[in-house]
Amino acid sequence: MDYDFSRETETAQRIKANIESVIRNNNNAIRLLLAAFFTGGHVLLEDVPGTGKTTLAKVLAGSIEADFKRIQFTPDLLPTDILGVSIYDQNSQDFRFRKGPIFSQVLLADEVNRASPRTQSALLEAMAENQVSIEGERYPLDDLFFVIATQNPVEFHGTYPLPEAQMDRFAMRFNLGYVTEEDELAILNAQRKAHPVERLQTCASLQEVTQIQKAVPEVRISDEIMKYIVTLVATTRSYRGLQMGASPRAGITLMKCAQALSLMDASPFVTPEVVHELAAPVIAHRLAIDSEARFSGLQAEEIVAEILQNTEVPV
Repeated sequence: MDYDFSRETETAQRIKANIESVIRNNNNAIRLLLAAFFTGGHVLLEDVPGTGKTTLAKVLAGSIEADFKRIQFTPDLLPTDILGVSIYDQNSQDFRFRKGPIFSQVLLADEVNRASPRTQSALLEAMAENQVSIEGERYPLDDLFFVIATQNPVEFHGTYPLPEAQMDRFAMRFNLGYVTEEDELAILNAQRKAHPVERLQTCASLQEVTQIQKAVPEVRISDEIMKYIVTLVATTRSYRGLQMGASPRAGITLMKCAQALSLMDASPFVTPEVVHELAAPVIAHRLAIDSEARFSGLQAEEIVAEILQNTEVPV
């Protein structure tokens, strides 16, 4: 039986348009962000300061009236600063758990590579399991829990690069980039008196978002497209210049995000074009390039582009 996605598609487009009213000339980045969000994945934004990463997170949360929190990662940040801590209550003569900022719906982890590996692991464990463990007690996170982590790709002094195993926890990695001069002028005009975020209106309920997330797996994807996805991912494991290819999780993520993007585009099924659009953001950050290829300037995105070019597309 065919599933009618018209209501969910309309909601997704409404959220996208609301974000675009503040974030200018970044339609592709917004599409990728929402594709990950609607599949329950997390996003790593790798970009220089001032391109709108924090604003994007705030606008997403404000568009759906989600609980938003921001953590500024620093070298002295402790896991308890993120997860929370048990405090002794003298009145009850017992320990009471005070929840940390990770107990939110949309969480911005700013400059995640500036924190120690121990603190990074605390965040990434919560992302993987959707729960935190404190002193033997388990505390579930919100079903909508969504992390937007950021890191500066230029400045590496005093940073702790995320290991490949932790990078694999992110559904996608992409950047916003600089806007055109015309759009930058429009941004200046829009912010002469107040920031557009202050005028932002909620355009969808959390229940409507949940309905989209439930509908995404119902989008049709053919066996041929699934085999195409598996071939793309598997090819990275024996590709020249790579120490490590993409895991099966990459294929699962690529399939789910392709379904989400198809729903947003009002397409009843997944097409190869959607897989092409998502391949680099989903796969590239999971690849470990060997030292010789890295010194020659080879980029993970270039490898994904080559694989796409050399792999037969299903018709």
